[in-house]
Amino acid sequence: MDIQVIEPKTLQEAIVYFSNPNHCLAYLAKKRWPDGVVICPTCGSKQVHFLATRRLWQCVNEHTRRQFSIKVGTVMEDSAIGLDKWLCAMWMLTNDKNGISSYELHRAIGVTQKSAWFMLHRIRKAMADGSIGKLGGPGGEVEVDEIFIGGKFKNMHSRKRNRIIRKNGGVSAGPSLNKTAVMGILDRDLRKIRATVVANTSRKILQDEVLNNVTHGTSVFTDESRSYVSLRENYVHEVVNHIDTYVRGRVHTNGLENFWSLLKRGLNGTYISVEPFHLSRYVDEQAFRFNNRATKDNPLNDNDRFELAVSQIIGKRLTYKELTGKELLEKPRPEAL
Repeated sequence: MDIQVIEPKTLQEAIVYFSNPNHCLAYLAKKRWPDGVVICPTCGSKQVHFLATRRLWQCVNEHTRRQFSIKVGTVMEDSAIGLDKWLCAMWMLTNDKNGISSYELHRAIGVTQKSAWFMLHRIRKAMADGSIGKLGGPGGEVEVDEIFIGGKFKNMHSRKRNRIIRKNGGVSAGPSLNKTAVMGILDRDLRKIRATVVANTSRKILQDEVLNNVTHGTSVFTDESRSYVSLRENYVHEVVNHIDTYVRGRVHTNGLENFWSLLKRGLNGTYISVEPFHLSRYVDEQAFRFNNRATKDNPLNDNDRFELAVSQIIGKRLTYKELTGKELLEKPRPEAL
């Protein structure tokens, strides 16, 4: 495959360039194997041959699945949808500020709404941040905060509202009632955020997240929640009381409030309703765009975000059974006697 790879800069250029299946294949092959040496995803052999008539590679070693496509070992594996549609969908999701709904994508690229919904979740899987290093450090500043995502209690049907009240022992008020908690940690120096869905906002869960993601000795700014009381043992912990003020010098969580507003804008305006089971991937999507937005120090463009997302599709898989929860419901097969 001797095709010159061009980097599209706009959505219109991407649509035109990726309309050619050979361009799609050459682009992904260059991103997956930058040195030009194709590796068999099954056995790891470098002795493979390209079958131009079928746009596949074949390994010289004798084993199952000798022939493989560029999709094998990526979030696109076992998908019958063409690469041109996959790459355009990836461009749109990584660069649309408020996200893109499955209905909008199905109209834009000509697939069913169900397929578009599955595609978007697989792309969100690729957008998840896989970095391991901790945030902050001596002299660094980190903001920590949490929010609750879910429908308003007063807007629920009376039967559902009464069912929730009975389940909660007669309690009919509270910010967390029937909502899902999301915790965020923002590094002011790196201008990077890590956000994750948490089971609840108890002291153990929130402080474990801080200990696992923030370097000891960092200045940590939070609100007045009692869940953060013990952080002073490992961090320079400062608190802002939102009843009195939202800013006290350098002590505030306004950076995270900015991210929460973007997240809610996408969830309320674009996606309308998101099940708690899927919420983590929508949080990963917004965190990806936030962490790779254009700044004065790092002037990223649409192509930069697209290339980063493409580079993260390898080694990740999300099946439909896993996405819909059917994989968890299936009973294990009895062992053969």
